[in-house]
Amino acid sequence: MAVADKITYTSTPEQIEAMHGAFDTALDAARGSLGKTYPMIVNGEDRAGAGTFEVRSPIDKELVIGNFAVGSEADVDDAVAAAKAAFPDWSGRPWQERVAIMRRAAELIREQKFHLAALLILEAGKNRVEAIGEVEEAADMIDTYTAQMEEHNGFTQRLASLDPAERNRSVLRPFGVWAVLAPFNFPHALSVGMSSGALLAGNTVVYKPASATPLSGYELARIYHEAGMPAGTFNYITGSGEEVGAPLTRHADVDGVIFTGSKAVGWDLFRDFSTDYPKPCITELGGKNPVIVTRNADLDKAVEGVARSAFGFSGQKCSAASRVYVEEPVYDEFIERLTKRTKELIVGDPTQRETYVGPVIDERAVRRYEEALASAKGGNVRTGGERLTGGLYDRGTYVAPTVVDGLSPDHELFKKELFLPFVVVAPVKSLDEALEEANDTEYGLCAGIFTEDRGEIEDFFDRIEAGVVYANRKGGATTGAWPGCQSFAGWKASGSTGKGGLGPYYVQQFMREQSQTIVVGEGEPDDFEGE
Repeated sequence: MAVADKITYTSTPEQIEAMHGAFDTALDAARGSLGKTYPMIVNGEDRAGAGTFEVRSPIDKELVIGNFAVGSEADVDDAVAAAKAAFPDWSGRPWQERVAIMRRAAELIREQKFHLAALLILEAGKNRVEAIGEVEEAADMIDTYTAQMEEHNGFTQRLASLDPAERNRSVLRPFGVWAVLAPFNFPHALSVGMSSGALLAGNTVVYKPASATPLSGYELARIYHEAGMPAGTFNYITGSGEEVGAPLTRHADVDGVIFTGSKAVGWDLFRDFSTDYPKPCITELGGKNPVIVTRNADLDKAVEGVARSAFGFSGQKCSAASRVYVEEPVYDEFIERLTKRTKELIVGDPTQRETYVGPVIDERAVRRYEEALASAKGGNVRTGGERLTGGLYDRGTYVAPTVVDGLSPDHELFKKELFLPFVVVAPVKSLDEALEEANDTEYGLCAGIFTEDRGEIEDFFDRIEAGVVYANRKGGATTGAWPGCQSFAGWKASGSTGKGGLGPYYVQQFMREQSQTIVVGEGEPDDFEGE
């Protein structure tokens, strides 16, 4: 596929116009497929739970996505046992075989991208560009990680020797069984990204999707099976964190865990996961992502970049722009233009082409929105500030994109992650002050700057405390990282390893190093077998 044909999170309406007809057909088909009962998948076999839980669409609560099995600790035990039994075969295969199976999975994702994206819209409330971009990203993640396996010869490297008879090499080898816990906001891409890294490394997986978006996870399990993954290599279990999440992450036979979600849950997991000895725990957590707009900024870029980043997928991205610091000489113009641009955004049914902002995921998110509004008293609500009502709004969870200023920079709304279409703005006297405020947070995920002064950009890159940083990104001030283009790494409370998904150091995190030495005797082979 040519780069120009690829739909990403920063694609323009013109770039996606050609795909609308095919997508409408897929959307109609997806609507017609909803409402089924979906099993768990353990050791390649369907499995019913003790009961089912119902998932409804945030777009319209009258729309039932499906009924999903309620798993139990016994189901977790069986899934882990299946993954453990499958590990010797999967890890023992030549890495090239694993690469081939994963590449087939990427092909299937691309072949079914409109179907998968349509389910994302209905299940999670994404708009068209966000949903199609997520599916494209998932396939590209597999491409990126498989290419890394090839570039590094399966992560085997010859080492030097002090003894002429010694042959030394470093080999990265898998740990065993990994628990993969996915979030609701990128239920396809992050499930693919986390699981593909573990699987390519030779590990087997027990996977739990978010309870709000389990259908995307079921579709992934189906794709992996169709791609040729052996039974037990990837197991799919559903249920609440208490029912299956906690038993999974506490299981003695789970050798590693990766989690994407909130800082509170991730920190508890990081502290509690290892028992008898240290085990790898990869946490990809939240952010409170700042944008700096200097007096030297192009305000067209800045306004569009902040609006797209703050309100794309209703602000439900850990990378979303949530606070903006603007130098005083351009503050009034910026806040007026951002307010105007926010009012122009169409909020509604994300299946419709013109919609940019869909619903938030559930009623708990609506309550967080109302709590944020209550805490904003004393500030100026420039636009938004209400739950939307009437018509479709009454059947879903829709809130207005909100811009607030007039609050002190030490107000909790500048500190607390909201995961909502809600941005706070404050004036600053200088870039130095902006950087000080931007870094005054426990998080360190994304950050952006708008300035036409290259010296200010370099100063920002040197001093900002975040793992993913952008300058002058009109398509998204802090959002839109892409596999092979931008690593997505969290600093501070935003992540546990300092190495990010999408980038060149990801797959290695699912492996451990073994140093191998052979002393070659006279007449013996002069090299490692297979080299």
